[in-house]
Amino acid sequence: MNEVLASRELLANLTLREIRGQYKRTIFGQLWSLVNPLATMLVYTIVFAFILRVTPPPGNPSGLNIFAVWLLCGLLPWAFFANVVQQGMGSIISNAGLVQKVYFSRIVLPLSKVGSVGYNWLFEMGVLVVVLALCGSFVWPWIPIVIIVMVLLAIFAAGLSLMLSVANVHFRDTQYFVSILMQIWMYLTPIIYPISLVEDQSKAHGGLFGTSITILDIYRLNPLERFVAVFRQLLYDNTWPNPQDLLLCAIWAFAALTIGLWVFRKSEKGLAEAL
Repeated sequence: MNEVLASRELLANLTLREIRGQYKRTIFGQLWSLVNPLATMLVYTIVFAFILRVTPPPGNPSGLNIFAVWLLCGLLPWAFFANVVQQGMGSIISNAGLVQKVYFSRIVLPLSKVGSVGYNWLFEMGVLVVVLALCGSFVWPWIPIVIIVMVLLAIFAAGLSLMLSVANVHFRDTQYFVSILMQIWMYLTPIIYPISLVEDQSKAHGGLFGTSITILDIYRLNPLERFVAVFRQLLYDNTWPNPQDLLLCAIWAFAALTIGLWVFRKSEKGLAEAL
C-alpha cells in the first residue's frame, strides 16, 4: 500500500484520464452510463416479472413491492463489480506502450479502473436512490452504510482485478475465459431471481451425497450473494444487514486484496518483458 500512496498523484491523473476519455465527443456524455443498467433492467423485468412471473418478497419493513426497483438494487452492485474486474484485467495490456517505456508503479493501472467505474456508479446509484425515495422507501439514513459496503465491494473487485491483470499479460486467453465466467457468475447470484427459489430446491433435495451439506450451503459460498443480500437489505428493505453477511463481505474483500497485492508484487517486475 506504500506504493499506492507514493503514486497517488499518478493514480488520480490516470483515473481522471479514464473518466474524461470515456464519453469524449458524445452528445449525451455521462448519461450514457445510465443506459446499460436501465436497458438491462427493462429486459429482465419484462422476461422475469411479466413472462416468468418471478415474484420476490416485499421489502421488510419498507413494504416496497416493485420488481424493477428490487432488480436494480442487486444489478447495480453486480455491474460495478463486473466492470472493475473486466476493465482492470485489461488495464496493463491496454497501456503496454507506457509500461514498456516508462518506469512507474504498475499497480496504479488496474486501481485507476476502480475510480473511473466508481465515478459512473455514483450517477447510477444517485438515480436509484431518487427512484427509491419516490417509491416511498426511507433510504436516506442508510446511505452511509451503503457507501461502506460499496468500499468493501470495491476492495474485493480490486483484489481480483490485480490477480487477473497479471494473468492476462502472461495468458491472453484469460480475458475470454473471464468474460464467459462472468456471465455464469451472474446467473449463479440471486440478482434476477430471489434466493427463496434456491432455498426451495435445497429443501426438496436435502443433503448432497448423504451428507448434511445442501445446495444452499454450496450456493452461499458465492461472495457476490452476500454483497447483493446486504445491498438489498439496506436499500430495498431499509433494515440493518445480517451481521454474518456483513462480516463475510469484509473477509472476502480483504482476503482478495491481500492475495491480489501479493500476486501483483511478485510478478510486477517482469510485466514489461512479458508484454
